[in-house]
Formats: sequence, structure tokens, C-alpha cells
Amino acid sequence: MKLTVIGYWGGYPKQNEASSGYLLEHEGFQLLIDCGSGVLSKLQNIIQPEELDAVILSHYHPDHIADIGVLQHARLIQGFLGKRTQTLPLYGHDLVPYEFSKLTYKEITKGVAYNPSETLTIGPFHVSFLRTDHPAPCYAMRIEAAGKTIVYTGDSSFKEEFIEFSRNADLLLCECNFYGHQNGKSAGHMNSIDAGKFAHKAEVKQLILTHLPHYGSLPQLITEASTEFTGIIMLAEEFQSISL
Repeated sequence: MKLTVIGYWGGYPKQNEASSGYLLEHEGFQLLIDCGSGVLSKLQNIIQPEELDAVILSHYHPDHIADIGVLQHARLIQGFLGKRTQTLPLYGHDLVPYEFSKLTYKEITKGVAYNPSETLTIGPFHVSFLRTDHPAPCYAMRIEAAGKTIVYTGDSSFKEEFIEFSRNADLLLCECNFYGHQNGKSAGHMNSIDAGKFAHKAEVKQLILTHLPHYGSLPQLITEASTEFTGIIMLAEEFQSISL
């Protein structure tokens, strides 16, 4: 598997950058995980919108879905220009019916509700889910292919169920919206200490901190997380690519 970070800011994108979006590739299949503000513009540095095979969404906050509409229109316009593509499946939960309904657009995209209690197969990927602790219904994802595992937390404060859900993952893509001295629980987010403890207890191989805050010194997040986790820790960066 190859994971490429498209956007990594929490809440809204920093100037000329993007909020949550991650491209996962394996065996020629291209899956976009979340599609926040600025993601479509940045994605085109790597692949074109009509080349995506599927999209999966953790939840419906704008910093994770804001570019769904422009993705739909990009594929529509490319169809007018002669690039015929199949209907793109957009996988999301159906706990917010109004938001889920917007995933279907003409014959361009089709909303597909995932069942969080079952493993979902998308191309070569097998995805299992865990409900997170966040103000909006949100699901973390454990994505497996070719004997490798990536866990993406979506948005959440820390919860004990994460440990077994993420056990021995090759890569933990963990939200980290707060610094170690801050308590993000009421906002439904983790801080750097939470992320480090999580990675340590789950015995993951690598930790990437994402959904980052817009203030402070971001390298401090690594310093704080490393007090709990002695493995590889990185900050998410635009177009950062990791092959497993």
C-alpha cells in the first residue's frame, strides 16, 4: 500500500493548503479517504479527479467533506469533455440522512452506506470501523491489504477501544488537534500525549500526527508524543508519501 497525504489541517486549510484528505493506492486502485477543503486542488498534483476509483468518508464535518461537491462537478465536466468514467462510489455512514443523500449526484457519484459492524471490501482494501468520540457521528477505519494495516482515526478524543482496534498496525494516522497541556476531550479531539499513549499501547510501528492545530510550534507535538511512544513519529505534511 502507498499512502499520500493530500491535506492535514484541522478545522480549515491553512493558506494554499488543504484540510483532511489522504490517497491510498494498491494494485492500481486509488481510494481517497476524506475530501476536505482544498483537497481536490491539491489532489490534481498526483492524479486527476476522474482517475479515482472510490472515496470513503469518516464523517460529515466540512473539513472532511467540503470538496465532495467540486469533485462531483469535476467528474461531470470531464465527462462533457469526453472522459467517460463509471459512477464513482462515495462510501459514508447514513446516520445523518441529509448529508448522506448529497453523496449521490446524477450518474456521477453514488452514495454507498457502509455497515460499521461489518468489514467492507473496496477494491483490494478491507476496511473495518470503530465509532469514535466526536460531536458528529464519526468512524475510525482499519484498512488492510497485502498483509499490511493502516489505521485512520478520523476525529476523536481518546477511547480505550482504539487500542485493540489498532493493535500492531503498520501505520497509525492519528488526529492530534491539541498540544499536551490541553484537554481536547470535550471537543472530541486528541492531544499529543493521547496520541503517543495510543501508539504505545497499540504497539504500532509508525505514528503520523495529523488534523493539526493552526497555532504553536508543530514540532512540539512530536516531542510531547515521544514521551509516550519511542517508535517512528512524524508530522503529516503535504504530499508526504509512505509505502508499506
